[in-house]
Amino acid sequence: MNFIHPKIQEYSDRISAQEPELLQALNQETHLKVLYPRMLSGHWQGRFLSFFSKMLTPQHVLEIGAYTGYSCLCMAEGLSKNGNIITIEKNPELRAMFEKYISEAGLEDKITLLNGDASAIIPELKETFDLVFLDADKDNYLHYYEMVLPKVRSGGVILADNVLWSGKVTEEAKPNDKETIAIKQFNEFVAHDERVECLLLPVRDGLLWIVKK
Repeated sequence: MNFIHPKIQEYSDRISAQEPELLQALNQETHLKVLYPRMLSGHWQGRFLSFFSKMLTPQHVLEIGAYTGYSCLCMAEGLSKNGNIITIEKNPELRAMFEKYISEAGLEDKITLLNGDASAIIPELKETFDLVFLDADKDNYLHYYEMVLPKVRSGGVILADNVLWSGKVTEEAKPNDKETIAIKQFNEFVAHDERVECLLLPVRDGLLWIVKK
């Protein structure tokens, strides 16, 4: 869900930096061939990730939840000269599309896709990350956050997507709505975590900007 008025969003898209042709193609192919294409970051959020990465010029980036590779390609635009991205995706069926576009972008040596359970993969990672993009299964957000925070440098950033969860976070969650309950718990935990500072950006479905002290 996007909480910005459609006309304002359309105007913002037109005025903002345009979506690169390769990402346009990935966007279209994802909508044609993959279930739940709304999971794709899309033009505006993709440009946000690109600009954010360019400001940070990260050496090491971790993405939890690769999907078809759109957000990963956006963040790769701002990598430092010797920077790299490790991205984790549970669904192996998405690998072929991901690798196709990474190859077309010429970024095979910059991006490593790991298929599997993030809970098993994260503890094995040795890097200290400048930027983490969290966009995986919502009921494990807090679990992933606790696992990855020690691997983020002081001043490093975690961006957590979908933290407004179609506005459900403002309502009392039904007992069987595990994802809404998990997102609300995650948001409240981070808001009171003295190890970090955070800012919730109410754009698209909500981005929580978390800076490690």
